Amino acid sequence: MSLEPQPAMITAEYIAKVVTQALAEDIASGDITAELIGADVQASGHIVTRENGILCGTAFALEAFQQIDPSCNVEWAAQDGDAIAADSLVCTLSGPARALLTGERTALNFLQLLSGTATAAGQYAARVAHTGVKLLDTRKTVPGLRLAQKHAVTCGGCYNHRIGLFDAFLIKENHISAAGSIAKAVAAARDVAPDKPVEVEVENEAELEQALTAGADRIMLDNFTLEALRDAVAHTAGRAELEASGNITGETLVAIAESGVDFISIGALTKHVRALDLSMRID
Repeated sequence: MSLEPQPAMITAEYIAKVVTQALAEDIASGDITAELIGADVQASGHIVTRENGILCGTAFALEAFQQIDPSCNVEWAAQDGDAIAADSLVCTLSGPARALLTGERTALNFLQLLSGTATAAGQYAARVAHTGVKLLDTRKTVPGLRLAQKHAVTCGGCYNHRIGLFDAFLIKENHISAAGSIAKAVAAARDVAPDKPVEVEVENEAELEQALTAGADRIMLDNFTLEALRDAVAHTAGRAELEASGNITGETLVAIAESGVDFISIGALTKHVRALDLSMRID
């Protein structure tokens, strides 16, 4: 059974839920500064990027403004997944001045975080474009924003690992210890959910052989050296998918991709993200 990456599904209900929560923690009892402007004052504005990147989060930003006032209008100059150049226009805005000002920070928070995630993913993907490897994210995401960040990863050209603890098995060292062995853990997984793919994390060649014998669908090679990765690829000979993991950096990525593994999982895609520099201005 293949553990082929499946993209995170972003629904309108999910977007509304996370935006509602974000607005609630920002506005609470009311935006007292926005009340300095008359309720009937209309305004227009725009959002620009100060650096190159990949845009993501447009639906979240739009939802933020329209939850505050449905009459707010946003015209996008680019869409999720589009490359944007420094000093270029991202979107224009119009609507009640109070609503635009109240929604500014929440809208920008979503755009900056998700565009930063997409941009980082794009940079990693570009480095290994000459290989057949697929770069995967992990569960190391901002709490409450997993699907949003996983969507951003795909906008940057990388792929989603399992979405959570429910859609695939990932049997790690502690699971193996508790189950008694790799073989017992894999057998139990087949009984618990025979329709779910099974991945096993291994730390050496002996454990790799145990995982292959047990019939794991994918094997995660944790902190293997380059030589050990190449040996594992040759030894496995296509009997299972191979995923490299552990302390993957920009300096080590290309050589690992060239080792012949099928996948590389990188926690930094979502964990070490830097917000893209965007700015909103009222005209």
